[in-house]
Amino acid sequence: MMSLKSKADVLLEALPYFQEFRGQTVVIKYGGAAMEDPGLVRGVLRDVVFLEAVGINPVVVHGGGKAITAAMKKENLSAKFVDGQRVTDAASIAIIDRVLGEMIGPGLAKELEKLGGRAQVVSGKEVLVARKAPLYLDSATGQKVDLGFVGDVVSVETAAVRKLIDAEIVPIISPLGRGADGQLYNVNADIAAAQIARALQASKIIYLSDVNGVRRDPKDAASLIPSLNPTQIAKLKKDGVIAGGMIPKVDSALECLASGVSKVHFLDGREGHALLLELFTDAGVGTEISA
Repeated sequence: MMSLKSKADVLLEALPYFQEFRGQTVVIKYGGAAMEDPGLVRGVLRDVVFLEAVGINPVVVHGGGKAITAAMKKENLSAKFVDGQRVTDAASIAIIDRVLGEMIGPGLAKELEKLGGRAQVVSGKEVLVARKAPLYLDSATGQKVDLGFVGDVVSVETAAVRKLIDAEIVPIISPLGRGADGQLYNVNADIAAAQIARALQASKIIYLSDVNGVRRDPKDAASLIPSLNPTQIAKLKKDGVIAGGMIPKVDSALECLASGVSKVHFLDGREGHALLLELFTDAGVGTEISA
């Protein structure tokens, strides 16, 4: 009976969050090592199905960096990165398009449907209007570098995504953009998710990656900072606590907050049921950023 009562207590703790978030759109950026283990993928997608079942509208924006690098290696192409950004030539963008559109997106949609949900792949090139990114200043060399077919998002076409949301179908979106001249561009998945969240006026954006959030010591998971605001973020960046690959994530979070997204969450996608624990418990398990 005590075990049953504990289960009831969990549901009662979650109830006000169910009520608060019902009918709201939540954008989930999914990438990193959490996508490499089929068991972890299944766990994350089961949480996504749960969100949809309780009346929340999840939108998934996925990465695929390691799968793309592996596909390039099979074709004897070397992956080159500048400050974590993939230098993308004509051969690379073709592989990126194929891996994201034919392997990763359909794989996620198929697994989600196995778990009882409904999903549909939406290519980012049909959603994100992009233009070629300007020359990038390499922090290692101090030289400006042409990243090739890497794009900045100009605007977001939301009609197809909204139609799926209204039909209670989970959109699975890839981080590709198309220029006015038809050229495909590789878009940073964190930035793509942020731009989509802004355009959809989502209540939340959740980043699922390889770390449990913003840490005072990047190597110490126990140094997690549970909540932050823009003023605190500015100080942490100045002090070098927020650095490297966390900078574009946090900058995207601040842009989202400025455009009306209520909260941004950083979670470790390898932690079991991180989505549910963050959204439906009082304590949470990651870093929550709010204005």
